[in-house]
This record gives sequence, structure tokens and C-alpha cells, in this order.
Amino acid sequence: MSPDPIKSPTPPESRRKPTMLVRLVYASRAAEPVGAEVMNAILRHSRQHNPAHGITGVLCCSGGVFLQALEGSRAAVNRLYARIVADARHREIELLAYESIVERRFAGWAMGQVPLSRLNPALLLKYSASAALDPFGVPGAVSLALLDELAATASIVGQL
Repeated sequence: MSPDPIKSPTPPESRRKPTMLVRLVYASRAAEPVGAEVMNAILRHSRQHNPAHGITGVLCCSGGVFLQALEGSRAAVNRLYARIVADARHREIELLAYESIVERRFAGWAMGQVPLSRLNPALLLKYSASAALDPFGVPGAVSLALLDELAATASIVGQL
């Protein structure tokens, strides 16, 4: 009989637990009017910082209403959402959906934007009672379906 081979210790990187991906969808109302300059600053900040944290997603803003989907590790998404909830620029923040996911739907965007002013109002009407962005009046799954369709119809701008 030959002796047992010497086992080398498992390298730390292979002992890490796999990262759980999650998707979080929320809606909020802007505390102050949101002009192009403010929106561009939000998007610029997101696109600069999200890649380092593995965050992807999409943001819609119309009539002072935000609808946003965030994807990434559970820890990173939870930290970002906590900062959003504490941000005085938001009020009436409502969590619409939170789920573990196998793959990202918005992987192509560090933070994509939907310029709703350029959309056909019929697309919004397909998902709600009016042709206005109103994620507060529909289930979270409906808001996510709208975001999916916006991605499928190339309505999201601002690639990684």
C-alpha cells in the first residue's frame, strides 16, 4: 500500500461561497423636480460606480416618478438600496419586487436609462390604465414586464 498523497490546503478563492444574484425593483417620487442636469448627474455617478460593485440595471424617470431595477450580488444591491432609501431626493419609496435570479436581464447596462419622452405612449398604456409611468398603481411584476419590453425594443440607452 502506498501512503496517502499529501493534500494541499484549498486556496481561499475556491472556498468562497458562490455569489447569489438578486434583482430589486423599486419606485419613488422625486422630492424636487428632476431636470436633465440632475438626471445626467445621477446616471453619470451610477455608471462610474456601479461596475466596481457588480451592479447593473435600468432607470426610468417621468413626471417626478422613478422606476428602477438593480441587479447584482445580494450584499451590493442591498447596500445600494439602503443608500437610495436614505437619499433625501426620494420620497414615497416603495419596494416592488425582490428576487433571487439565475441570470441578469439588464447585464448590458451599468445603469441604462429610458428616455420616456421618446416612447410611444401605447407601450406605457399596454401595462397600465394610462399612458403615464405609474409603477405605484400596478404590481411589481407588471413594472418588471415593462422594463423587459423596454430592453427588448432597444428603448434603453447608455451601454456599459
